[in-house]
Amino acid sequence: MSHAATFHALHKGPDILILPNAWDAASAAIMADAGARAVATSSAAVAWAHGYADGDHLPVPILIRALEEIARILPVPLTADIEGGYTDDLATLAETIRAVIGAGAVGINLEDGTRDPDLHARKIEAARKAAAGAGVDLFINARTDVYLKRLVPAEQAEAEAVRRAGLYAGAGASGIFIPFANDAALIGRLAAAVALPLNIMGFAGVPKAADLQALGARRLSSATGLFRAAFATVKRVTEAFLADGDPDAVAQAAQGAPDLNARFG
Repeated sequence: MSHAATFHALHKGPDILILPNAWDAASAAIMADAGARAVATSSAAVAWAHGYADGDHLPVPILIRALEEIARILPVPLTADIEGGYTDDLATLAETIRAVIGAGAVGINLEDGTRDPDLHARKIEAARKAAAGAGVDLFINARTDVYLKRLVPAEQAEAEAVRRAGLYAGAGASGIFIPFANDAALIGRLAAAVALPLNIMGFAGVPKAADLQALGARRLSSATGLFRAAFATVKRVTEAFLADGDPDAVAQAAQGAPDLNARFG
């Protein structure tokens, strides 16, 4: 089975897909070796790792190179968070989709942000067409930021998220991602109303994977959580090392680190 077919199948069960978000080859290798059935990138984490802010600022060639580096060492499917595609020009987006596929990704996240949802639907259609031309059944995870960016008044958010999900499904999306939907009852209603596999973003207060599965969600992403956890540790250990220059403290914090030289050799 191809990575693309495997990735589609992972959204159909029997278990919810718990999807860690990587930012480079080392983090992706650690995640795969820990048992991840697929690995995603986090657009923010990849941008931060390369010295750029999140929000369509990362140059596409840097993104493509990062995906190539990850895919080269990854034994499981890779899906790429490409923000809003870094463009609203459909021809340019198609070029980016072909490059993302060429780099080794079999899925993408494509977010609407503050854009007109009809434009986002056209972008999904363009991405689907480009992927078909490349001979890959790309998993297009259409993200709507209705809750994340508070695009409509709170009392209208659920209906608007469901409306956009239907629009994006009709345009060729494979799944629907609704970040910042964190209430269990709301997630259950969204899962029932959305025809495609529902992706939930993991952060404090979101139900655990088993509970999300019972509610009907099919995918749980770590988003920037693992990047933040890793770099919070780097910050604490670096500050302690600079304060007293104690190598033992650094060595203690590094216990359990994987042998990446052996992994990549």
